[in-house]
Amino acid sequence: MNLNATLFAQLVVFFILAWVTMQFIWPPIVKALDERAKKIADGLAAAERGKHDLELATKRSTESLREGKEKAAELIANAEKRAAQVIEEAKVAAKAEANRIVAGAKAEIDQEAVRAKEQLREQISALVVTGAEKILRREINAQAHADILATIKQDL
Repeated sequence: MNLNATLFAQLVVFFILAWVTMQFIWPPIVKALDERAKKIADGLAAAERGKHDLELATKRSTESLREGKEKAAELIANAEKRAAQVIEEAKVAAKAEANRIVAGAKAEIDQEAVRAKEQLREQISALVVTGAEKILRREINAQAHADILATIKQDL
């Protein structure tokens, strides 16, 4: 065997193997690598979009939380204001009721005073008549007696 023939045969086999590899093996491998690179790039882009969406969601949630706190503070302020109004209205109503009760009590006291004066007049007139009877030591006519008492009442 000759060294040149072996070398030439090895070169021919190498080129045939290289050609077969370039035609049938290399394109599917390159295609698979390109697809994998595309999937990785899509995954990275999706991760970036997800990160961006997360930032937006965080901002929206922070904004919503701030708005919620503002609304809650506003509702609390309105509730406190309404509570103060209710208390003030209750005070006004209580004063009006107290004034009405006081006015009713004064009217009742005035009526009682008028009744007491009337009773006192009757008692005084009865005492006057009794005193007059004792002084005169005789009985006075009842009709005349009533007329005299009415006159005394009017004078008192």
